Amino acid sequence: MSQELKIFTGNANPALAQEIADYLGVTLGVANVKRFGDGETGIEITESVRGADVFVIQPTCFPTNDNIMELLIMIDALNRASAARITAVVPYYGYARQERKVRAREPITAKLIANLITIAGASRLVAMDLHAPAIQGFFDIPVDHLPAAPILAEYFLQKQLDNVCVVSPDIGGVGRARNFAEFIDARLAIVDKRRPEPNVSEVMHVIGDLKGKDVIMIDDIIDTGGTIVQAAAKLKEKGAIRVFACCTHAVFSENAVENLQNSVIEEVVVTNTIPLAQKIEGSKIRVRSVASLLGESILHVYENRSISKLFAKPVKLTAQGP
Repeated sequence: MSQELKIFTGNANPALAQEIADYLGVTLGVANVKRFGDGETGIEITESVRGADVFVIQPTCFPTNDNIMELLIMIDALNRASAARITAVVPYYGYARQERKVRAREPITAKLIANLITIAGASRLVAMDLHAPAIQGFFDIPVDHLPAAPILAEYFLQKQLDNVCVVSPDIGGVGRARNFAEFIDARLAIVDKRRPEPNVSEVMHVIGDLKGKDVIMIDDIIDTGGTIVQAAAKLKEKGAIRVFACCTHAVFSENAVENLQNSVIEEVVVTNTIPLAQKIEGSKIRVRSVASLLGESILHVYENRSISKLFAKPVKLTAQGP
């Protein structure tokens, strides 16, 4: 390619960015990210990016607002430094759960963030398992929406479970659960719940036969763990032998790790889109890296190749390098 591939990162998840750079066989670009005394963010790009195809890896996880500002300022700096194309690689898209108006006078913050990323100068967005797939439509630039299903499915296929049923912990996640079930050739069941207020849920019904089955619940986000823990207990009541859980984004706020550890769940499989701030040694939590999937996606974008074929089946990815 005539344009050089460069990868930069902020402070949100530098370990993942380094994994991706190692996978692709490139060196992380050098950028100094600092905080001034009044809380403002300062960024200095210390190498030339003129004419380069630049990818900025920055999940907008906690501290969400700081990480969003780092992303926006870095994109602006690269744009003003004459980068040929800037792709924002946002493994976890913060504010995705504020994608619609539920009550009067509420904002649609996910749309606002999309506007800011575009106005800052991004040419493209790469994201993983957006809470609402419709967020892709908030952007006026191309969006590559990557599922973590191949990574999560590979883990469970290696366990060689028999008589498996995949469960969506709510009606809204049925599409995601069905996609995952197809990867591991399993049946599908659904938990019907209601959410009277944020981070509070009540399980109402379980739709599907779980008796004598190993069950895998899949969601995009585990936040406090309340929904998944409550649903797991209900599934055991309905006859499930073992209950596993998996998700793409381990937000793990409040006492999430403790809640999961004390639940009936056998294992909780998550990815590293968000760095785990809490210690998980000796816990039920298993972490799978998405570096290879993101690395391959970056390579395909760089070479103007299709990304969709990466998700045909859960295979081990091998980088060819740019």
